[in-house]
Amino acid sequence: MIGLATAGFVPTQWECEGEEETETASKLTPIAVLVLTALATTAQAAPMDLEDALAIFQGDRVVVEYNSQGRAQLEAAIEAIKNALSVPADLDEESEREVNAFFVAMEERELVVKLSQGYFTLGVIFADGRDEEETAYRKGKHWGLKSLRVNPGFSAVEEREGFLAAVSQETNAPALYWPGLNWLSLANFDRLTAVSSGVVKKTIAMLERVLELDEAYDAHGAYRVLGSIWGALPWAPLGTYRRDLEQTRTYLCHVVDDPRVCGNLAQGYVDPICSEYLGNRRVFAEFYLTEKGLWADAAAVLQSIIDAPIGQTYRLFNPNAQDDARRLLEEVAKHL
Repeated sequence: MIGLATAGFVPTQWECEGEEETETASKLTPIAVLVLTALATTAQAAPMDLEDALAIFQGDRVVVEYNSQGRAQLEAAIEAIKNALSVPADLDEESEREVNAFFVAMEERELVVKLSQGYFTLGVIFADGRDEEETAYRKGKHWGLKSLRVNPGFSAVEEREGFLAAVSQETNAPALYWPGLNWLSLANFDRLTAVSSGVVKKTIAMLERVLELDEAYDAHGAYRVLGSIWGALPWAPLGTYRRDLEQTRTYLCHVVDDPRVCGNLAQGYVDPICSEYLGNRRVFAEFYLTEKGLWADAAAVLQSIIDAPIGQTYRLFNPNAQDDARRLLEEVAKHL
């Protein structure tokens, strides 16, 4: 499916309202995995203070290099944030109940959001195998939901009216976005369960609310992820949550500039940052063009990703998108 870091529907076993989840799939190419594994024993970042840890979170991006040293820096930053929050060493981050019970003051909320973002990035970019990826997403999901429930207003509405009602009144876009991505990334490994357990309904609501609050967040990432969801859902003859490529096209045409596909939609201006973020094009190729059988068009888009400059803004995520594009292009070439 997709690497959510570059955008899309990606999850596996659950912990929905107290139930535990499990999902994962390595996003690195075999070569990249071998390189990271070989260097893992030598790339250990020194312990970080909180100021240095927060410096790698630049707005909606994690800024480290796409190598084993970058992974070590991200892991050190996560530990520094947990230390700042006084998270006990024996707290089980894979238990939603334990994370929920851990006290965090409202003024520390942004640190918890960054934990969710950091774990998502660790899972989608650096995880070596399904177990690592699943663990990172689950921890990221739990801290992300914690960042929502730290807000007394969210918790009160959730208790009184339910999760969806609480989402509809939340005003912090990142606090909705990162748990949504982690949750989806778990659900990706069992998409039918994701639908029947309500995960898809809840995460779509979270991402739609992000669009209302800050549609440009993460290179217009909510459009990208929503497009991938509708392109990745199971085919079904009935039901609300089933594959819908017209929905995919509608969302993705906010982040890709392709007049042949998007010309009859009134989406208007596409922010240039969307072209700079190569994951937008990768999701377009994987979840729309290939699903429509437009193999030559998909190949051309994937090749454009591979040939594009990495740039400085997304120097962690764009190399990952290029690795995904190379893998996908091998599959697409079989249909040409």
